[in-house]
Amino acid sequence: MTFDLEYNSERTLMIIPEYGRHIQKLIDHCLALETKQERNKMALAIVDVMGNLQPHLRDVPDFKHKLWDQLFIMSKFNLDVDSPYPTPSKEELHEKPERLPYPKYASRYRYYGNNIQTMIDVALSWEDGDKKDALVYTIANHMKKCYLNWNKDTVDDAVIYKHLYDLSNNKIDLRDSEETLSESKNLLKKRNSQGQSQAKNNHKKANNNKGRKRY
Repeated sequence: MTFDLEYNSERTLMIIPEYGRHIQKLIDHCLALETKQERNKMALAIVDVMGNLQPHLRDVPDFKHKLWDQLFIMSKFNLDVDSPYPTPSKEELHEKPERLPYPKYASRYRYYGNNIQTMIDVALSWEDGDKKDALVYTIANHMKKCYLNWNKDTVDDAVIYKHLYDLSNNKIDLRDSEETLSESKNLLKKRNSQGQSQAKNNHKKANNNKGRKRY
């Protein structure tokens, strides 16, 4: 008695492996059918099976369209059936996406992050007044906190005002202001208290997990 063994290394490459080889064989059989009526009937059945194999796609908007597109991709765009959606092409599949511009916000002072630059842009769009002044000093305090997180344990307010002046393209000038920002020790205290509370929570979770059975 002899057996014909089929090794994966001898099989054809699966285009979308997530669906398994049986779906690929069904699609190959559908391609071999002679009449378009038979191919249409089998294509509908294959799409239904694909939907059952990938239930998470049901949460994707218009998931049926995605299944039909994958059906044509796995058939190497050779399947001649009546699809309820526009048939994709090889050119669309291999088309290169548009190049995304690299973000350059806060490039000179990266430790402030992009959110600070966004807040500064919002402040510049506001009309002059008490609300804008309050926002500007809130931004400056947050910049000081960011500076302390990534640089030193203390920083002079003049340094923060200079950086704010640069990031706003010389439009927000507090360099001659007599207003003082929050003290470094208070900002560091908040940072340390947050770190300690997180450490306590982690320690508490570790103690709660002690003695539990692991299966």
